[in-house]
Amino acid sequence: MKVGLLGPVAWRTPPRHYGPWEQVTSLLAEGLVARGVDVTLFATLDSQTAATLDGVCPKGYAEEPSMDGRVWEALHVAHALARSSEFDLMHNHLDWLPLAFVAHVKSPLITTIHGFSGRGILPAYMNARASSYVSISDADRAAELDYVATVYHGIDLRALPFSAACGSDLVVFGRIHPDKGTAQAIEIAKLAGRRLTLCGIVQDPAYFHEQVEPHIDGDRVCYLGSVGPTQRAEVLGAAAALLHPIAFEEPFGLSVVEAMACGTPVITFAKGAMPEVVDDGITGFLVDDIASAARAVDNAVALDRSVIREVAERRFGVARMVNDYLAVYERVLATQ
Repeated sequence: MKVGLLGPVAWRTPPRHYGPWEQVTSLLAEGLVARGVDVTLFATLDSQTAATLDGVCPKGYAEEPSMDGRVWEALHVAHALARSSEFDLMHNHLDWLPLAFVAHVKSPLITTIHGFSGRGILPAYMNARASSYVSISDADRAAELDYVATVYHGIDLRALPFSAACGSDLVVFGRIHPDKGTAQAIEIAKLAGRRLTLCGIVQDPAYFHEQVEPHIDGDRVCYLGSVGPTQRAEVLGAAAALLHPIAFEEPFGLSVVEAMACGTPVITFAKGAMPEVVDDGITGFLVDDIASAARAVDNAVALDRSVIREVAERRFGVARMVNDYLAVYERVLATQ
């Protein structure tokens, strides 16, 4: 089987620190190659992969202020789709833009929808019925679309070793933005009487400066910035629990399953995919507000970390994700 993986180009694949779409695309590419699939990865030219690498974008446009992301994404998509006839199928991980040119795709197209930024992008999906759609959670499905499967993200369990022992501090891992509830996490930690470590890129500078930064004192609240793969395992594994007080319908939540892989329980607001991802009372707790999150901390810390790891291995390992996508590929090809 020859597969063209159309990856995003905001960041390198795999990302140096932040880049969830790039991370998933990388893990899938490497997993498919390990299974003997002939994979061409369309990504930034500084990407690292065992697949055949192709592309036009020299580096991630989010890493280079002089690069216009709209221009480089368009050039990237045009280059990849021009080669589509060379593959048994194309697998799109670049959101809606490739769907605008679906008439020019000369092989079956599969699109993994990594979350909807808003209903305004739905017309691109609705007008590209030639693509088969994969959701990353049942909660993130749009009623207007038909889906071939839901495939939960997989993670590299080897890079996230189990930590039986933990400290007493809490952690937040993700972009600093109102959607992620960073300020709410600070309040939860304060009510719970525990220190908090913040990790993530500042995606909303005004929010950071007004509602987050004033609480950072290097003691009760520490900010580590955007944390790379090596430090990620250390920080998550050392935490008593991960706080995830989201204010939006989270489509999946990679940091949630990464924490679970380390054995760290998760306390999250029950929005979006969280009821699918977190087994309430087993891998963490689903709560409704700041007060109930703070009350859940001690109960979460008492959960069996080895069980949390076992659940993460069974449900969210990269091998399971690769198996699921291979099944999707076979299903789509069988209909051609």
